Amino acid sequence: MAINQEAYEKHGFTPFDITEFLDNDEVIAAYLSEVIEDGDNDELLRALGHVARARGMTEIAGVTGLSRESLYKALKPGASPRFDTINRVLHALGVHLQAVPAAIGKNR
Repeated sequence: MAINQEAYEKHGFTPFDITEFLDNDEVIAAYLSEVIEDGDNDELLRALGHVARARGMTEIAGVTGLSRESLYKALKPGASPRFDTINRVLHALGVHLQAVPAAIGKNR
């Protein structure tokens, strides 16, 4: 059951916003690494959106060469952005992909 904004305010709660915790490069890298490890594309897009919001969507859009609207669309779960777009977003966020050997016993 979803709680609406009015219910939050009535009881003095504030909605959880992960962007408040994405305040340094190490936390951001760890967060994105965990999401990438899970292998869910929609979660990766959502996580990239969280980090982009934490860093400033306008700034990230400017660095990537995308409009804010295009950036929001590209990072929306269910979207199918090109790899080039994801790579530009990662670069703008100050992180990069790194290939490492898969753990022994993991499904490939």
